[in-house]
Amino acid sequence: MNDTSASFEDAYHILIEKLASWYELLVAHLPNAVAALVIFAIFFALASIGRRVTKRLFARAFDTGAIAQLVSTILKILILFLGLFIGLGVLGLQKTVLSLLAGAGIVGIALGFAFQDLAENLIAGITMGIRKPFKNGDLIETHGELGHVESLNLRNSILVNFSGQRIIIPNKEVFQNKLINYSQTGARRIELEVGVSFDSDLEAAAEVAKEAIRSRCGDWLHPHKDVEAFAIKFGESSIHLTVRYWIKFPGSKSYFAAIHDGVTAILAAYREHDIEIPFPIRTLQTGDTLSLNIEKREAAQA
Repeated sequence: MNDTSASFEDAYHILIEKLASWYELLVAHLPNAVAALVIFAIFFALASIGRRVTKRLFARAFDTGAIAQLVSTILKILILFLGLFIGLGVLGLQKTVLSLLAGAGIVGIALGFAFQDLAENLIAGITMGIRKPFKNGDLIETHGELGHVESLNLRNSILVNFSGQRIIIPNKEVFQNKLINYSQTGARRIELEVGVSFDSDLEAAAEVAKEAIRSRCGDWLHPHKDVEAFAIKFGESSIHLTVRYWIKFPGSKSYFAAIHDGVTAILAAYREHDIEIPFPIRTLQTGDTLSLNIEKREAAQA
């Protein structure tokens, strides 16, 4: 019984001594702990302010809010980690800081290999958000697809083609391939080819075509680009003229409607001025007709 009491007393004294040493250690490090908490609180406030400011600034720079959200969140995390490392350093836990940095590096490398495709699309999306090769609503052609830009997010570029189908293209494919933006310059050229007969006055035919375009399409033609018409080649049954005119794009008139109005205007003007638009003539011979022609030719030679 006495041995048991002695054991309890020894354990009690050891526990009290341990708690006392912890208390003394806590009191000794209390200023550093308070300082570390204050530092972390300051960095937390700085991270929140920095996130809001960065999000507002990048929202103006990017056309999509997703990229601004990502950049501001990454900045906030970096500021928080910086505050955490400084706080641990104040507490004298430099080894812990080094371990965390090493662990973060290893995890970063592993995630980089695991999500390489995702990282490539993410970087391409951020780069395109900075360079702005297109904006929402632009008509672009890329990766073999033609359509209007619906949105750009962190992973994909989304187009809507003329059939109303939504096309999702990974950002890296858009970034690494040729991209044609039909809307960025504010103008688009239309070329119409029309044939006139060989005995036509080519200068008169060209002037009639140009005046027809100016008269009918003047409201939506580009103000700084004139209508042009050139005789470009000899065809089998006509001489080919190319009529070129520019429209404001995007504008009040769509591309295909502008083509329709141009064709209609030139056809009506040529009819009014008696300018012939010839069509090819083909002669078809059956077997009997061909044999008869051969017999006639032989008879004539005899």
